[in-house]
Amino acid sequence: MMGAMASSKAKIVHVCSECGTSHPKWAGRCSGCGDWNTLVEDLGDDGGAELPVSTRPGPVRIGDVGAAEGNPEATGLAELDRVLGGGIVPGSVTLLGGEPGIGKSTLLLQLLAAWTGPTLYVTAEESAHQVGRRAERLGADRRDLWLHAETSLPHVIDAIEQIRPELVVIDSIQTVHDPSIGSVPGSVAQVRGCAQRLVGEAKERGVSIVLVGHVTKEGGLAGPRVLEHVVDTVLQFEGDRHHALRLLRASKHRFGPTNELGLFEMVNEGLRAVPDPSSLFLADRRTGVPGSAVVPTMEGHRPIVVEVQALTSDGVPGVPSRRSAQGLDAGRLSMLLAVLGRRSRVPVAEQDVYASTAGGVKLSEPGLDLGVCLAVASAVRDQPLPPDLAVFGEVGLGGELRQVSHAARRLTEAHRLGFRRVIVPANSPDVDGGVDLRVVRASTLSEAIRAAGLTASTAPAGLRPTG
Repeated sequence: MMGAMASSKAKIVHVCSECGTSHPKWAGRCSGCGDWNTLVEDLGDDGGAELPVSTRPGPVRIGDVGAAEGNPEATGLAELDRVLGGGIVPGSVTLLGGEPGIGKSTLLLQLLAAWTGPTLYVTAEESAHQVGRRAERLGADRRDLWLHAETSLPHVIDAIEQIRPELVVIDSIQTVHDPSIGSVPGSVAQVRGCAQRLVGEAKERGVSIVLVGHVTKEGGLAGPRVLEHVVDTVLQFEGDRHHALRLLRASKHRFGPTNELGLFEMVNEGLRAVPDPSSLFLADRRTGVPGSAVVPTMEGHRPIVVEVQALTSDGVPGVPSRRSAQGLDAGRLSMLLAVLGRRSRVPVAEQDVYASTAGGVKLSEPGLDLGVCLAVASAVRDQPLPPDLAVFGEVGLGGELRQVSHAARRLTEAHRLGFRRVIVPANSPDVDGGVDLRVVRASTLSEAIRAAGLTASTAPAGLRPTG
């Protein structure tokens, strides 16, 4: 009888899987975030639980807080430290997301192996034997690295209490469950409750925790949106399984910037840092081929020189022309093609256009605009760009070229790789005097096309250049 009364306190509610908003009954649209068909059944809280006693100190004056206590500790992986702004801050919680098989577990095992203090790897998906074999292959089987195959959150916390590690990795948060939460593992309530309790443990004990998260078909982190809100840092591990290159980005970081990019290469021994990505991206470049342009881009404070490739072919009459983008923003490509056709008399309206960045890297910065336009113009006119030429600049709807940030760093990186001419917007800052580089300035896209040596071709009737 008492059991029936106790179970009756737990009522069924519907929780949004995106934002975590609770609803007394099912609805097609969430009232919190506005998304459709995101409500799932869950057991509501009976409201009778007592609040735990806080062990944290009370309010203090902001001037009395020591800034040194929040300094990051280097991880031993240079590319990871670059993205995190120097390392992992003690007591912080980091969420790492990525597609299955992309190398998340490999990256974290190498992180634990490079850490100088005691660490704990909680594997909630794989067996201890599987992780042990991977650690042996990576050379990560050091004495202070502890392995715990467990899915129950209380047992995980007991292991943290027993070992007292400096860094904990939990792989993954979707498979860890708390028996005190009355719902199945992987549900919204379980993921939210386990994450909040682990955040509390990290702040109270001063231990750094890294959570591995699943991703959806669209590439976003699975689970409730509150999962991203409660953690301090959200990292995205990206890459193509058919390419060895792996990219690490931060979409949220409370202790530093989010515009840095970490680059790794997957080899037999694990993930290897790529300190010179420009040389890697240009290693297989062929000169003298139409439709190829070299662009110095910026990712955070790091200049990266990439090759933009374009291919055009005659479209099928009566069928809309196809535009395909790999590594580039498809909407941006369509806009640039419209500017090319209307402002610079490059006949692309009836052409199928395929554009990509070589090497599998994904970029979206505006400095790529001029490189994309010149690559397409080169492909349409079947004329290659000079092999020692690099270009960068933003293209406006009027056909004008606009300056982009960190022009000096882009020019220096292009010069280091052997390029001797660079086409830039007219208002770009001057290059350093010690760099032997010819800087060609252009105010419009049409001027840049002429400066690149692409001769004019017959334009369709009705088109007039306005650049």
